[in-house]
Amino acid sequence: MKNTMKVERAKLNITQAELADRVNVSRQTINSIEIGKFVPSTLLALKIAKIFDTTVDEVFALEAEDWG
Repeated sequence: MKNTMKVERAKLNITQAELADRVNVSRQTINSIEIGKFVPSTLLALKIAKIFDTTVDEVFALEAEDWG
């Protein structure tokens, strides 16, 4: 699953650690999501989208291999 978290964070000028604090996870979790090693829960995806003032669909998108 691809995501635009790094771009969205840049728009708000916040670090991975700041985003992690806002959604109550570790910075390592945010890093793992950004690099595609971890798929967030629905709840976490909704929280992240809310911080970015956008929709989950704008932050996260399925890729062809996700359908496999």
